[in-house]
Amino acid sequence: MSVLDERNMAHTGAKKNVSFRADDIQSSADFRKHYEQAANVVSVEDMPFENSPDGLIKHLVHERMDTREMCIDAYMQFIKPGSRTGKHRHMWEEVVFVAEGSGHDLHWDIKFDCDIKYKWDWEAEPRRFEWTRGDFIYIPPFSIHQHFNSGASEARLIVISNRIVKSMGFNWLDQLENSPDA
Repeated sequence: MSVLDERNMAHTGAKKNVSFRADDIQSSADFRKHYEQAANVVSVEDMPFENSPDGLIKHLVHERMDTREMCIDAYMQFIKPGSRTGKHRHMWEEVVFVAEGSGHDLHWDIKFDCDIKYKWDWEAEPRRFEWTRGDFIYIPPFSIHQHFNSGASEARLIVISNRIVKSMGFNWLDQLENSPDA
């Protein structure tokens, strides 16, 4: 193919006009204008509660709360004495700070292989991790996990997750078992 043929080929295809780039520029300007007005501090009165499949949670930062935070979600998980959260898995990692109480986590780690196609499964037996006030818990991506309160008082966990993975097209969240308090 000669240079002239290639140049002509570059101009072939659908001749419809679009405004993708112009729309992106306008969308960015609109976003920045809204961002300047978004909350930089979230007051306790603006943190909504939810009776979720994982039990009672209080949203601290969430993409639907109109804050300047664009990368993480955070909520406070309340677990009654002797109770547990739901069992679930998601593609993003989490860190959990134990604000109050004691208990343990069960984690079923993922077994992953990339052969001709992706294959994954989870360990049959979970790993157990004890925790108490002041500890951090790390939850790897797509590990099945569940929190248990073994203490005599309410446990409070601050759960922080990366919302960027969701935006990249990996918004995979599977609820496998609900909390008895849901």
